[in-house]
Amino acid sequence: MKSAFYIKIENSTAHRKSRDSICELALNNSQNLEKLFDFALDLENKNHFKACWSLELVLEQNILLIIPYLTLFCDTLSRYKHDSAIRSISKICLFISKSKQIELSDKQEQQIIETCMDWLIQDEKVATKAYAMRALHNFSKTHLWIRDELKVILTQDYSFHSAAYKAAAKDILNKNRHLK
Repeated sequence: MKSAFYIKIENSTAHRKSRDSICELALNNSQNLEKLFDFALDLENKNHFKACWSLELVLEQNILLIIPYLTLFCDTLSRYKHDSAIRSISKICLFISKSKQIELSDKQEQQIIETCMDWLIQDEKVATKAYAMRALHNFSKTHLWIRDELKVILTQDYSFHSAAYKAAAKDILNKNRHLK
């Protein structure tokens, strides 16, 4: 039998008010938080992307809540296929890359870096690519090889993308120039 929280996620929409409501319920109740993670990480569930929308908001407020789920998150990362889920998941990767408190294992870091690289070179939406390039930029501070890869990918793809992609790429290329 589905819980009321589960049904609320299933019936949610992309509207901010709907996502904020689920986010608040998850932040105020550890059982709901666990259900939200379970739902978002269950790629067999046709509505997992809806849970990803709210999970993004939860983790934007407190990225440390991902720690008990970090291994499963990283193991699942490359298997997301729904555009709407990937957008939220890529933003969560950005949050992780910015965090000074989350200590990733070498394997977890590799999984995030590889998946972000894949999103950057594959036919993904601009928002996903922008979050991926920003996450990769953050990882490039400790993995210098990423800078060169980013430069090649972003300069090669620059002319084929939208103004939003070009703005994000230009920002990252400028930031990488200043790191050297």
